[in-house]
Amino acid sequence: MNRPYQYFSALLLSAALAAPVITTGCAGARIRVYDSYHNDYHRWDADEDRYYRQWEVEVRLPHREFRDRDGDEQRRYWDWRHSRGDQDRDKNRDRDRKDKDRR
Repeated sequence: MNRPYQYFSALLLSAALAAPVITTGCAGARIRVYDSYHNDYHRWDADEDRYYRQWEVEVRLPHREFRDRDGDEQRRYWDWRHSRGDQDRDKNRDRDRKDKDRR
């Protein structure tokens, strides 16, 4: 077997083994955001992102990442979010507590 073919084979094998790790990336990451205005944590997942985008539409703001918003806009979002009275927030809070208890 010639030398270039060995290097190419090793590179191809490495890429094949690394692909699942690279493609899943942060899929398993748990992102928690602290709401200092209401002194609680929120799990930032697809559900929270959906609510955030809904808020942006309702208040007619262009989309920006939450972390890029100034403190006043973040506070307005958390006030809006807490006023929704939805069950998802309570379910996420309970799930976060269970996750914490398991550690």
